[in-house]
Amino acid sequence: MSFTPMQKNLSLTAIGLVILALGVAGGAWWTKRSSNMAPATAESAKSERKVLYWYDPMKPDAKFDKAGPSPFMDMQLVPRYADEGGADTAALTISTRASQSLGMRVATVVQRDLSGTVEVAGTLQLSERDVSIVQARTGGFVERVYARAPGDVISAGSPLADVTNPEWVGAQQEFLAVKAMGDATLTQAARRRMALLGMSSSLIQRVDSSNRTMALTTITAPGSGVISELMVRQGMSLSPGMTLARITGLGTVWLELAVPQAQASTLDIGQAVEARLSAAPETLLKGKVTSVLAETNPDTRTLRVRVELPNPGQRLRAGMLATATLHGPTESVLLVPSDAVIRTGKRALVYLAEDGGQYRPVDVQLGAERDGQLVIRQGLSAGQKVVASGQFLLDSEASMRGIVPPSSLSSTPMNTAAPRLEKVAAFETQGVIEELDASNIKLRHEPVPALKWPAMTMGFKRAKELQSSGFKVGDTVQFQFRAVGDEYEVVALKGVKP
Repeated sequence: MSFTPMQKNLSLTAIGLVILALGVAGGAWWTKRSSNMAPATAESAKSERKVLYWYDPMKPDAKFDKAGPSPFMDMQLVPRYADEGGADTAALTISTRASQSLGMRVATVVQRDLSGTVEVAGTLQLSERDVSIVQARTGGFVERVYARAPGDVISAGSPLADVTNPEWVGAQQEFLAVKAMGDATLTQAARRRMALLGMSSSLIQRVDSSNRTMALTTITAPGSGVISELMVRQGMSLSPGMTLARITGLGTVWLELAVPQAQASTLDIGQAVEARLSAAPETLLKGKVTSVLAETNPDTRTLRVRVELPNPGQRLRAGMLATATLHGPTESVLLVPSDAVIRTGKRALVYLAEDGGQYRPVDVQLGAERDGQLVIRQGLSAGQKVVASGQFLLDSEASMRGIVPPSSLSSTPMNTAAPRLEKVAAFETQGVIEELDASNIKLRHEPVPALKWPAMTMGFKRAKELQSSGFKVGDTVQFQFRAVGDEYEVVALKGVKP
């Protein structure tokens, strides 16, 4: 059989159409097969990913060992896979460009010798330890008052008032009568009676030598100083024991200082002090701490410290302002900028800057603050880098990812959330309850040697289990307390017999 050229073309076209149809059908089958296999492959890959733990995105620091509903929120727990960035480490990784855009700045942890020397302002006051009280020994009448007034500075023996004492006149007459009789025993007894009535030995000697009574006697100052009070007036009647004047000595004066309570640990009785007056800055005064008062100022949170200064020539006047330097021991400590520390109320932490753009949160124990820097007692070492600005953005991101300092990470997953208990040293002393309410207690307590605290009166928080302890104001108690954030909390109370 022979085909014409037209028939051959038709046959070739038909064959091409069949091949094309087979190709389309095959492509459709392969596409459908691939789409059916993709979910299975993805599911298989997903099932092969290692799950470290499950967590609640709203509380990422709590970990669970299996899936289920969150105990905190109305939602399901989310798995954390091993291949997710930052899942198995307590550090954030941030690129250099991102850190620059966040304005992050790092500072080096330095170790320095920190002096315990403190410089504070103070005010001069009269010493209340050198006070003389002038009183009437017997009843009488004030005949004359010398030109004195409160604030006058007088010397010892200066006259204050002339007084007539009828009882003294009678005792003097009795003495002279017995003396005229020549009985030595009775004469000596009459002399002792005049001394017991308050007559000075010089007055008795004048009566004896002149053989006549002295109706008018002069009351003099027992010591030198400034007249703080003067209550005697001409013409007034006197009764035994009546106070006539109060004289404060000027041999020494007090410099009263207000020291921040954060620096109370540097204070010690007998500590050397140097002071300069604002009125005479070229003069250096040297003294020592004589007392640290028992109560802090509730408004300024400062301790009142008294320094005793000599006052030669009585140049120091009450009310003068001075700047005092309290010299304390030198201690080698670690220092970081105060801005680098994040205080949460329960703890303090910083962010360490490590190689590779990693930033790790670290719990630290703080000491005193001085000149914009904080003392680090525990948690860091010299030479480490800490984030000094932008750390709050890091902390927010770390909280969202569930990254917490290693000291607060649980070593094993847990089935239920458990609060983290901080181990804080407790201190013990004895005191008397001054004030008491549902959640606070004010105690006048004895010194706390472990904290170098003097005896003082201060307020504490009360632990929840002690809020119905049955104690009352005035009870003497033995108590334990510990630091909780920036406050102190009483954790144990025990009654003590006063």
